[in-house]
Amino acid sequence: MTSEVTTRTDTSTGDPTASDMDGLRERYRYERDRRIRADGTAQYRATTGEFGYYADDPWSSATERAARTDHVDALVVGGGFGGLTAAARLRDAGLERIRIVDTAGDVGGTWYWNRYPGIACDIESSIYLPMLEEIGTMPSRKYPPGEEIRGHARAIAERFDLYRDALFGTGITSLAWDDDAGHWRVRTDRGDDMSARYVVVSSGPFNRPKLPGIPGIEDFTGHTFHTSRWDFGWTGGDATGGLDRIGGKRIAVIGTGATAIQCVPHLAEGAEHLYVVQRTPSAVDTRDDAPYDERWWTSLQPGWQRRRREDFLHRMNMHPPLLGDDDGVADRWTDTAPIRGVRRYARTRDTESLAEALEIADAEKMDELRARVDAVVEDPATAAALKPWYRQMCKRPTFSDRYLQAFNRENVTLLDTGGQGVERITADALVVGGTEYPVDAIVFATGFELGADPATRAGADVRGRDGLPLARRWSDGLHTLHGWVSRGFPNLFHVGALQNSASVNFAHVLEEQASHIAAVVGEAGRRGASVVEPSAESEDAWVATIRERAVDQQGFLAECTPGYYNFEGRPRKRNEQFGGGPVEFHEVLRSWRDGGMSDVLGEGAR
Repeated sequence: MTSEVTTRTDTSTGDPTASDMDGLRERYRYERDRRIRADGTAQYRATTGEFGYYADDPWSSATERAARTDHVDALVVGGGFGGLTAAARLRDAGLERIRIVDTAGDVGGTWYWNRYPGIACDIESSIYLPMLEEIGTMPSRKYPPGEEIRGHARAIAERFDLYRDALFGTGITSLAWDDDAGHWRVRTDRGDDMSARYVVVSSGPFNRPKLPGIPGIEDFTGHTFHTSRWDFGWTGGDATGGLDRIGGKRIAVIGTGATAIQCVPHLAEGAEHLYVVQRTPSAVDTRDDAPYDERWWTSLQPGWQRRRREDFLHRMNMHPPLLGDDDGVADRWTDTAPIRGVRRYARTRDTESLAEALEIADAEKMDELRARVDAVVEDPATAAALKPWYRQMCKRPTFSDRYLQAFNRENVTLLDTGGQGVERITADALVVGGTEYPVDAIVFATGFELGADPATRAGADVRGRDGLPLARRWSDGLHTLHGWVSRGFPNLFHVGALQNSASVNFAHVLEEQASHIAAVVGEAGRRGASVVEPSAESEDAWVATIRERAVDQQGFLAECTPGYYNFEGRPRKRNEQFGGGPVEFHEVLRSWRDGGMSDVLGEGAR
């Protein structure tokens, strides 16, 4: 490490701070460089094969049923919030037979699979839970547990009669457009050979867990599981904690991201000894959870959820808030570094560029988070290893009032791997820094395969007009109109982050997309249009807009510590997101709908 890095600008630790920007940048580069791996995203492996985590459903047993050969108005691939809201809005648009198909045993998506102890949302529930105002229930608290969120998913399915035609424990294997019949032929791994006029693909970004490709991982003879397939039969307890079967057990958790932040405190309370294996520390802010006040809740006026969502979207995307702090969501998300940077720029624009203001505000925010580690963690060496050295939005921010505190327990040891991960695994131990740490079990909190389009994540072979594979159509880059429909693939709609604009409150984005799809389908019905398909001109124009308006994030992401945001230190050269942000993008969709939708419903669309 260079002398700049060790400039003693923080007299208590010797670490660089915002007052030493040169030293801070150098420290960030050093920490990034020692985590860069030659194998990039190839360092991970699938959870299939001998592990079988992906194939098995620990929450539901497969039930025998006859293969389906019927026809439905709409088939929705995925029963998470994206699929549920799309199906519900299509029901509102007048469609009668709507079939959700999911490999899971029930609706809920990521909230179905992930039931690890401590799981909860990190976006305030009043704006996160879809259709909350319509369903009419009050969440128990600002950040409710996963079981409550999964219950809300079931409530949506029940409210809109979506269980009637649903097929669970079923995976889509192929989608093929039949031009003569004007519908999609759908085949599954359960022998189904169905047809659907419309297909919505909403397979979600967190449906394919991954494992680290650690040498010797197959040799371990102890117990293993991925957090998205938690084994309560082995640990005891449930998603609220109480892991009463791990007393006397030595357990290692590999991973320190958003999942580990929540489950580590519960494992620490039950295990004889817990090793937390860290490649890169998370930036952990306070959570400040609290129960909702029923009097406040009942005082909310109709339309409150949309107003609060839009206010949060404005705050998070550097637009003036629509509501005051007492009426809107003003939490730690709205105090992240970019938000602070915009506020700073409003004060200093005569002397600082926007880039300078953002970087300084980021440095100050990260100073605070590192100081919080020192204030909470008692052992200086452990505290030093838990400090995040990167700009805040290089990784998804995390929030907890229990994670850092767990390292003050005598039975918890942080195994910091210097950014390289576990060296190898033996039959009964992890090897880190040349030292073996015997363990009885390994819990993989190692995340999910990200970056693929929804159809690829769904594992389906999608073929449009003339048998053209969707993968070939997109082989030189995505080709869509507004991210939801693609020429050559009529009546096939995508829900997710394709050539549109995302937000940290992804449930809001999904519901906006669902409403958009339903509005177009409803209009197609009124006009008697047989297909919804963009014209070549409209699709080309949108792709050109994406290219022209794309924000160049490559420089920022290249400086970041490796992670899934930057594809393990190799950010993609092409940004496929709409550069105007979600506030403007939602207005683009509204204006387009008001303009008549002729480029997907008119003659030019076919």
